[in-house]
Amino acid sequence: MSISVTTSEAGEVHIVHVAGEIDVTSAAVLRDALEALIADGRRRLTLDLTDVTFLDSTGLGIVVGRLKRLARHGGTMTVAVSHARVMRVFTITGLDRLLEIRSDLDSAVCAAQAPVS
Repeated sequence: MSISVTTSEAGEVHIVHVAGEIDVTSAAVLRDALEALIADGRRRLTLDLTDVTFLDSTGLGIVVGRLKRLARHGGTMTVAVSHARVMRVFTITGLDRLLEIRSDLDSAVCAAQAPVS
């Protein structure tokens, strides 16, 4: 299954909306979208995974890699996850302690708008 990736803005926060399944065959689309925003100087990102039904290790690696790149540039990333199956991947890997994960897009965007410490 392919994924759909679109972007939008909420003030200084750039939102990457993803729908579908993120796996080895589709993850490059997500990587390219995140890379483009970071290269463009965007430092506050929210990854909207509320319409993602599956996330494998390839997709997880892309999220972690972009998070590290953002952190090196003083940026932040929050994530919105609504499907238990996807949230379980973040929990099992311990990434729920590394990332600011919220159950809905609005609260993830609000978290991204908070001052960076």
